[in-house]
Formats: sequence, C-alpha cells, structure tokens
Amino acid sequence: MPELPPLTGWLTDPHPGRGVRLADDAGGWTYVPYPELAAAARRTGASMRPAGVRPGDVVCLLMPTGLPALAALFGAWAAGATVSPLPPPSFQSDDAYVEHIAAVLEQAAPALVVASAEFDALAARAMTRAGLPGRPHRITAGLLEETAPEGPWNEGVLPVAPPPDAIALLQFTSGSTGRPRGVRVSWRNLAANRTLQSRLIGWRDGDGFASWLPLHHDMGLIGCCLFPAASQSDLWLMRPEQFIRDPARWLACFAPGRAAHSAAPSFAFAYAARRVRQQRLAELDLSGWRSVCVGAEAVDPAALSAFARFAAPAGFSPDAYVPSYGLAENTLAVSGAAAPLLILRPDWAALRVGRQVTVEETARLDERVVAPGSGWLVGHGFPQDGDGVTVRILDEDGAPVPPGRLGEIAVAGTSVAAGYHAGRGGGPDSTRFVDGELRTADAGFLHGGQLFVLGRMGDSLKLRGRSVYVDDLDAKVAAVIGLDRDRAAVVALNDRGRAGVAVFVEAAPGPWRAALGDLLRAELGPEPALTLVTGRRGLLKRTTSGKLRRRHMWQLLQEGGLSGAVSRIP
Repeated sequence: MPELPPLTGWLTDPHPGRGVRLADDAGGWTYVPYPELAAAARRTGASMRPAGVRPGDVVCLLMPTGLPALAALFGAWAAGATVSPLPPPSFQSDDAYVEHIAAVLEQAAPALVVASAEFDALAARAMTRAGLPGRPHRITAGLLEETAPEGPWNEGVLPVAPPPDAIALLQFTSGSTGRPRGVRVSWRNLAANRTLQSRLIGWRDGDGFASWLPLHHDMGLIGCCLFPAASQSDLWLMRPEQFIRDPARWLACFAPGRAAHSAAPSFAFAYAARRVRQQRLAELDLSGWRSVCVGAEAVDPAALSAFARFAAPAGFSPDAYVPSYGLAENTLAVSGAAAPLLILRPDWAALRVGRQVTVEETARLDERVVAPGSGWLVGHGFPQDGDGVTVRILDEDGAPVPPGRLGEIAVAGTSVAAGYHAGRGGGPDSTRFVDGELRTADAGFLHGGQLFVLGRMGDSLKLRGRSVYVDDLDAKVAAVIGLDRDRAAVVALNDRGRAGVAVFVEAAPGPWRAALGDLLRAELGPEPALTLVTGRRGLLKRTTSGKLRRRHMWQLLQEGGLSGAVSRIP
C-alpha cells in the first residue's frame, strides 16, 4: 500500500490538479481545487483567533455540506482546535432538538459555535439554554462573519501541528436527548484507522471518492471527507437530501475515470434499486466502482443482493461491497470483508449468549438471491496483522468465548478512542471502555474466520446511521399507553437480521396498540421490526437498585423464557 501523507499536511502543500466537486441544486457540480480550499481553510482558521479560539479549544459546527462547512472544518483544525460537528434537525420537534443540542453544548463548552443561516435561530436557542454567551458565528467569503475583511487573517494561518494524542474530534452520539456522550478521537486514532480503511478499500494514489453522507456523521466526516482530502483524492460531495431526490446522481459518480470508492448504509442500495428507472440505469457506467464500505447500521444482505442484480447491466460488480463493522468509539472502522462475501443463516430461535451458534446454511452473496426477512447475515471480515485492531467475543461475565459462540464484541488497539468527554460513560449494558478495551454492547460471533454482527443488545439501535437510545422512548411509550413510566420499557433487538425493538408493557393488550404502533413508526421509520410483549407486574426485569436490565430482557425474549404474551406490531 502507498505511504499515506499526514492528515492535514495538504493545507500547506495542496495538489494543484485535484479538488472537491460540490453538488448544487440545479443538477450540476461546483469545482473547488484543493489550493483554493486550503487557502479558504487557512483564512477561516486565522479569523477564528480574534474570536477567542486557541489550540485545544472546541469548535462546534452546525452546517450542511458545502464550501463554508469545509472551510470551517479544516480551518478549525488548522487553528489547532478540536472539531465537534452537530447534527441538523431531523425527526424531532424544534424544542426537542434544541434540548439535545443544548446538552451537547453544555458538555463540549465550545470556544466558538459556527452555524449556517438556516440553523442560526435554533443554534442561538441552544446556546442560551446551555448558558453560553453570544450568538453563533457564520462563514462569509472564507471568514467568520464578524471579522473585518482586511487583516492578518487574509494571509491565512500556518496550520498548528498538534501532538498525536491531542483530541482532533469530539463526536457526540446523535440519538439521546438526555445524556449525549462525546467520543474523544485523537489524531493518533485517526492516523491508525486511516491505515486500516485504506487497506479495506484497496486505496491507490489518484483514486477518487464520492459521498452523500452528512459531515456530522463519523462515516461521512472521517471516511468520506477527512481521509480522501488527506490523500488529495478527487472528491464528489452531495447532501443527503440530494441523494434522496436523485440517487442516480450519486451512481453517476462511478464512471471510469471518476470516483472509485464510497460508503453508505445498506438501505441506500435498496432505495436506489427502487427509485432509479431502467432508462436512467441504461445511461450509467458503474464499472469504475471498486469499493463501497457498507455500514452505519446493520448490514442487510437482501439490500445488497437486490442492488447487485439491478445494477449488473451497468457494470456494477458485487465484489465492490465491503461490509464493515465499526463505531465512533473505535474512530470509525473495526473490520471489513473482502470478496467473495460469505453469508450464513443461523438458527435464530436457538441464539443464546455464551452458547454455540447453530448455522443452518452458508452461501456466497454473489451466488444467492437473498430475500428480505429471510434471516441471512453477512460476514464483516476480521482484522489483519498491521491493522492495529484486535477483536474478542465475551460472555456475560466478560470471559472470552471460542469461535462460533455468541457474545459481546470487544475491541482493542490504536483506533480505540480516548474515552468519553467529561467522564460521561455508560452503564454495563451500553458501550463502555474497560481497562483500555472497548466493550461495544454489540452481539456477534466468529465463523469461518469472519465476524458476524447481530447488533445492539438491549439499549440502542442504529437506523440510517442514527443511534436511537431506547430509554428516550420509554416515557413516550408509557404516555401513549396511559401507564406510569415504570410499567413500560423498550428493548432493542435483532429480528432475523432486521433491526427492531420490543416494547414490554406490564398490562393487558388494549386499544392503545394502534397508537403505540403510530408512535414507534413516527420515531423510528418504516424499517424496524416491532414486537409487543404484555404481561403482569414483574415482566420488566430490574437490578436491586431499580435499573432496567434490558440486555437480560433481550436474552429472555430470545430464549422464549418470558411469562408475557408476544405479538407483532404492524
């Protein structure tokens, strides 16, 4: 593999013949050469100094993908700051969004908040709620809006060279309103994970990248922006809503001579196969597409199978798929699979933590038509020598189990982040750092030398790259049912390879069932499987201190060891 240049070294030595193409809303692209982007970033970084930013300070960014966002991102790093990207509003109300962002700002204590015009009012409300003085700043003509147009910042700033253990990125979890946790990612972590990512995709100098993933998400920010820019790769960037409007626009980036690499959650492939018309597909040439890391949520082999069949006439090869397992607490990637992809179908009813997984059938993805809901899992590879990553599978007591047994995935190595900001760790059922090892709270097992991932064990699930913490749903579920909060609980699960939740209710089924389904679909969308468990007092399992034992409830549901009635919610 070629030697990798420093992550921000290009800011003083940009490639003169490469750059970033930013999608506009008219169907075209705006080309920004790397020398122009580097100058804008240096100017923006210099203009942050009069605003009070010093090396090591946190700069929060609330901006859509575009030149101002890139200038602010790389400008903050040029100034030696820690970047903390904030998610834009999504499904929640303005009040709920402001509450979440205020909780993030309280923890991050940023020296500067930069927001685009459309998010200015919400950011200002969140700053007030968090007790931060002033208002959000904006980027205008490559400078903070409040900066005089003439001054020493016009010469730019020489990028600060932070020590390897300095915190480059403060990545907050995106799903929890009450207790967001910021993952502290160092420059050493980023450099180590970049080496791993480059091996997974077979990166070569001159390869291009294309992405529609948002820059507040680790896969979009690190894997599809920071790493390609560090390699001075030609880069095509879209906003998520542009992909949703026209997924073929993303696909068109992979013609020979353009982009060779990308990343996306598996729902994107099912969506593209549904939305792109055959006439448009006939105009595309996907033969230049060498790799696409598939992650950010449970990888759905049915979606990959459907897209591979759909896109084959345009030259797409399923060998491009790199099903990947990763999480922000390990910077980005843990492992990824190489072609040919191994899929298997376990005996779902017999799955037990610590016990041998019964594999009913195995196959190659490219030799099998995988139907939705058929219970297949795809392999996620395994770390190799030189990746700087080790993976173990642990039982409920934290002891390692042999290959083939189900347990919690634990990760160690140079990509493991430097813990949570302000000591905001999780409980024993959530992702946590234990003696330098990352306990992921994800269930998985090893088979055929590969890691197979079932997903979260009780406390959260990933949907379209968004972490949803089920304890945020408990009060809403209890309210729609008409019960006290301590009589209803939501547990995350994997339903035959499909992310889902089970709602445990200490009551008999009632007319509230339809309203409960409406609530969950509004909160989670159409994809997750929904299960209802009703029963008497004692259905919800708790510790002696009264805390819910969600993982234990998940296990009892798997084993069929519950006294309640189990049914599906449409």
